[in-house]
Amino acid sequence: MKKLQKEDIKQEVFDLYDDYAHNRVNRRLFLDKLSTYAVGGITVGSLLSFISPDYVKKIQIKQEDPRLITEYITYKSPKGGGEIKALLSKPADAKGKLPGIVVVHENRGLNPHIEDVARRAALAGFVSLAPDALTPLGGYPGNDDDGRELQSKRDRDEMLEDFIAGYEYLKKVPDCTGKIGVVGFCFGGWISNMMAVRISDLAAAVPFYGGQPTEDIDKINAPLLLQYAGLDERVNVGWPAYEEALKKYDIEYTAYTYPNVNHGFHNDTTPRYDREAAELAWQRTIDFFKKNLM
Repeated sequence: MKKLQKEDIKQEVFDLYDDYAHNRVNRRLFLDKLSTYAVGGITVGSLLSFISPDYVKKIQIKQEDPRLITEYITYKSPKGGGEIKALLSKPADAKGKLPGIVVVHENRGLNPHIEDVARRAALAGFVSLAPDALTPLGGYPGNDDDGRELQSKRDRDEMLEDFIAGYEYLKKVPDCTGKIGVVGFCFGGWISNMMAVRISDLAAAVPFYGGQPTEDIDKINAPLLLQYAGLDERVNVGWPAYEEALKKYDIEYTAYTYPNVNHGFHNDTTPRYDREAAELAWQRTIDFFKKNLM
C-alpha cells in the first residue's frame, strides 16, 4: 500500500474534510465522496486514516510534563445550574501571579490537541484554562466524530455563556493577576470574537480562523490579533465586513492571512497542519499576549 504524503492529497479532499468536520455533510456522504479520490493505489481507508487527527504521536507537551502544574477543575455553568470541566495549567516554577489565557476548543469538545495547546500557553508563562463545553452532555467522548455530534446538540450562545463564566472563574484563581486574554480555534475563534464583544475588560483576543460577529462590534475594547488561512473561503468571506466595522469604530486590531494554507492549519494532528504558518502564528500569539497581558 502506498504511504501517503501531504502532496498526494488534492485540495478537494481537504475541502471535503472541512465540510465533514463542520457537519455540512454526514459521514456516509463524506465517505462516498472520498472514494472518488481513492485512485492510483490509494484506498478510502488510507485516505481516511491520513486526514484524521493523530492524538497519540502528535502531542507536544504531555499532561505529566514536570515543567507544569495541571489539574482538572469545575466551575458553575450559568445555564441550568450545572458545572463545566476545564483543564487548569500553570508553570511549575511560577514566582508570583501570572496573567491568564482562556483556550477555546473547536467544534468537538476539549480533545487532546486543545489540552496540548493549553499546556503550551501555560509553558509560555501564563495560567491557562481550557473549558469543555460538552461537560453538560458527559464531556469530550474520546473521539472527534462523536464530539462533533454532541456539540451540535448544544446551543452555541449557551456555550458562549459557559466560556464567559470560565473567564470569570480564571479572574479569581489565586495564581492569576486577573488580566486575561482568550485564544480559540474554528468554533473557538468565533467564541473569542464574541467574548471580545461581550467582556468589556477582556485584555486581548486571538481568534484563529473564527467566524466574525455582526452586531455590537463597537463594544469591543480588547485589542485583537486575527489569524486567517488563505484557502479558508468559508470563514474568510466574513472578514471584509468585520474589518470595515473595526476601522469604523477605531478598534485596535492586527490581522494576518497565511497564504496557501487550510482552515485548521495550526492543528498539528492532521495533514491540514502547516508547520511554518502554525509556528509563526503561535509565536505572534504569545508575543501579543505578553505585550497586552503582562
